[in-house]
Amino acid sequence: MFCLPSLLSLHVLSLVSVFPVFTVCPMLMFLVLLPLSRPRIKSMFYHAYNSYLDNAFPYDELRPLTCDGQDTWVNFSLLRVKIGSSSRTQRVETLYYSHFMDCFQTSQHCTFETPTGMPYGTVNLLRGVSPTETPVTCTAGVGTFILEFATLSRLTGDPTFENVARRALRALWKTRSDIGLVGNHIDIVSTKWVAQDAGIGAGVDSYFEYLVKGAVMLQDEELLSMFQAYDRAIQNYTRFDDWYLWVQMHKGTVSMPIFQSLEAFWPGLQSLLGNLDSAVRTFQNYYSVWRQFGGLPEFYSIPQGYTVDKREGYPLRPELIESAMYLFRATGDHTYLQLGVDALESIEKIAKTPCGYASVKDLRDHQLDNRMESFFLAETIKYLYLLFDPTHFLHGGGTEGDGSWEEGGEAGECVLGAGGFIFNTEAHPLDPAALYCCGRHNQDRQELQDILLTLSQPGSQSKPPPEQTEGGSQSESIALKPGEKKMPPLLSCPVQPFSARLSILGQVFTDNT
Repeated sequence: MFCLPSLLSLHVLSLVSVFPVFTVCPMLMFLVLLPLSRPRIKSMFYHAYNSYLDNAFPYDELRPLTCDGQDTWVNFSLLRVKIGSSSRTQRVETLYYSHFMDCFQTSQHCTFETPTGMPYGTVNLLRGVSPTETPVTCTAGVGTFILEFATLSRLTGDPTFENVARRALRALWKTRSDIGLVGNHIDIVSTKWVAQDAGIGAGVDSYFEYLVKGAVMLQDEELLSMFQAYDRAIQNYTRFDDWYLWVQMHKGTVSMPIFQSLEAFWPGLQSLLGNLDSAVRTFQNYYSVWRQFGGLPEFYSIPQGYTVDKREGYPLRPELIESAMYLFRATGDHTYLQLGVDALESIEKIAKTPCGYASVKDLRDHQLDNRMESFFLAETIKYLYLLFDPTHFLHGGGTEGDGSWEEGGEAGECVLGAGGFIFNTEAHPLDPAALYCCGRHNQDRQELQDILLTLSQPGSQSKPPPEQTEGGSQSESIALKPGEKKMPPLLSCPVQPFSARLSILGQVFTDNT
């Protein structure tokens, strides 16, 4: 089969003509790019990570131009925290875990103990909130807890974490303007909006991300309805020609007609909700900026079609690659693989140094900055790899259906890692199956303890389970109507026999005990 070069591949990077152009048929590109790109991306990762370990650890970040390190977050090896463990530094992981859990119990309450329930923006994990800490924090700082905190609650059986995250979300929800928008900085004590620019970028982005992902992971209608209400206001007041501008939160008038690179997560988020038409068009706008410069500048003036003064840099952010990964999974369109090739070639050509990869200080002339931010390895490289590995287990096993939840497992154990992972805003995968299964098991254990406590009381009598009536039939709340089929839960957990569940406390009973 003969294939003419596509206009897309002929116009990969208009200002960076030194990059090689990969011109192939769509299907051939799919077959060739996937296996060829993954080893190159792995090589990028290890070049950067080994450079960090050799030259910068235990500092927070690598300085790739001078081959040394620097602290940006009070010296707790931020890069290591973000990307996970390895055999070279397993001792550090153990230290982190024990120290963090001790400190977290100390700080969690004072952080959220405000009149509104919205947390302070900065907290010392050992000493709590500083007396001089400002009550002003960004919207994302209030609304970006529900994934991690709900995970903690459901895996540990302690509802405190999820409760404080939900209280903060509900308090923030009440502060939206009459036209349904929120600004990007709020006083968490007075609920006064200090910065009233409304948009989807810096200071707000992960709030919207967590409403959607929280709704998916927790099967939570409240979170979904919150986002849908925001989305209607966003589409009505901030969207112009498939760009999203910044507007005054009370009036809806344009305040900043710019595109921020942090906004590039939005098409991927839209794809999770099935809004593909809108997501594709917006992605194309953002991709056109990439092709113009070989990366996304921090700020881009939409009317002028060029970078904004003092915001010309590209710190190797992941958001556009993240959206490409989601959209490729949703559509199978090879345009998103082409973006991956562009990103791979661009980063290798512009940003690679003998000691890692450097942030681009100015996309106009490709000057470099002496920083390799932690999200480059934790997110950018991860999403780039996953874009070219659609059958990776984090995607759910490849072909449709392979990642579905399976009941059973050996000895009735939960089947974890069955697919459908949710990425938090730092690209850490969370397993909804684990939350559902372990949460159910914790609930079963609590019910079991309550039963045993009741049986241990003098004169206690066995009571029917709450779902049974005196006659032994199902209660009305779970009874099926005529012709109705019982639908299994989206995630189901295997249930052991009742006697086996009793035995976990060291005693074995028969079912009729």
